[in-house]
Amino acid sequence: MLIEGKNAVREALKNNLTINKIMIDKSFATRKDEIINEAIKNKIKIEYLSKNILDKKSKTQKHQGFIAETVDFQYCSVEDILSYAKEKNEKPFIVLLDGIEDPHNFGAIIRSCECAGVHGIVIPKNRSVQVNETVIRTSTGAITNMLIARVTNIKDTIEQLKQNDIWVYAAETGGKEIYNQKLNGNIAIVIGSEGFGVRAIVKSHCDGIISLPLKGKINSLNASVACGIIVFEILRQREE
Repeated sequence: MLIEGKNAVREALKNNLTINKIMIDKSFATRKDEIINEAIKNKIKIEYLSKNILDKKSKTQKHQGFIAETVDFQYCSVEDILSYAKEKNEKPFIVLLDGIEDPHNFGAIIRSCECAGVHGIVIPKNRSVQVNETVIRTSTGAITNMLIARVTNIKDTIEQLKQNDIWVYAAETGGKEIYNQKLNGNIAIVIGSEGFGVRAIVKSHCDGIISLPLKGKINSLNASVACGIIVFEILRQREE
């Protein structure tokens, strides 16, 4: 797994991810740089390479002269997310993704969720984008602070959360307006796929549907934009 870009590599170092080596543009070799200093301090192997070689190794073509090679992303369990909320003495705040396929959307969702204090994100193993280099890059380092669980069945996970006294809402059109819904308790939000939204079978397992008021002629928002608005409204209500 490659982590690309200065901010993403810096966050990986800060959060003690297991890094095999860091490949750095050789033109930076004589500069005073916190990433280089931190890598030396932690005895992480550094390879100084030409920009052309870094370009060939890069999956995103946005490496900014820094590429870290790490072990594959370590997913957690849903229980880990619940335990994390308990350790922080906070009401669980979870986001489930039902079929997000665009890695840029996934990365942006991770970033918004991390900023809003979401305890963890749940994704399905199938029919969904997984954590990859583009997701890591788009999250701008936020992924190193976010627990992500990968499950076989989103419906079963919803039932598991409900058994733990967590209210689960699908974010879809046709529901109760989010600003009129109490969302400051134990809560999980389901965000649907870019093209089809939350599947009907998944909605049938939720406690309700919440919607954003749309005043324009377009009747839907990008999944990551909608998720960002919703998690920050929940944060607002939780802090009142």
